Amino acid sequence: MATIFDVAKYYLNSIGELTTMKLQKLCYYAQSWSLAWDGEPLFDEDFQAWANGPVCPELFQAHSGRFKLPADFFDGYNFEFSAAQRETLDAIKEYYGKESSQWLSELSHKEVLWKTARGNTPVGERCSNVITKDSMQQYYSDLASL
Repeated sequence: MATIFDVAKYYLNSIGELTTMKLQKLCYYAQSWSLAWDGEPLFDEDFQAWANGPVCPELFQAHSGRFKLPADFFDGYNFEFSAAQRETLDAIKEYYGKESSQWLSELSHKEVLWKTARGNTPVGERCSNVITKDSMQQYYSDLASL
C-alpha cells in the first residue's frame, strides 16, 4: 500500500511546487474520494481535524516549518499506483488542484466530517481528533450518489 508521502510526491511531481496547506488538502481529498469511488484507502495514515482543516500529522511533521515544498521534496518515494488509483489522483488534481490553499481550507471547514470531528473545540484551537476513514467513506460515497 502507498503512504501519504507517495501521494504527496505524486502531486508535487505532477503539479510542481505547492504550499503545504494545499498539499495536505489534496492528499485529504484523494483519500476521501478513493474511499468513496474505489472502496479502499490509498494509504494508512489518518487525518485530524486541525484548526485549518484536515491535516495528516505525519505529513505535517515531514514539512514542518515550511510554507512551500519544491517538486522534488519527497523524491525517495517510488510507489507504483494502479490505474484506478492514478485515475482517482488525477481526478482530484483536475478538480481541486486549480484552487487555492485557502479555498480548499474553507471548503473543508464547511464539511460535516471536519465539524463533527472537532466537536466543541473552539474556532482556532488545537484539535487532534481523527476524521475516521469510515466517516470519510460514508460522507463522500453519499456525495458521489447525488
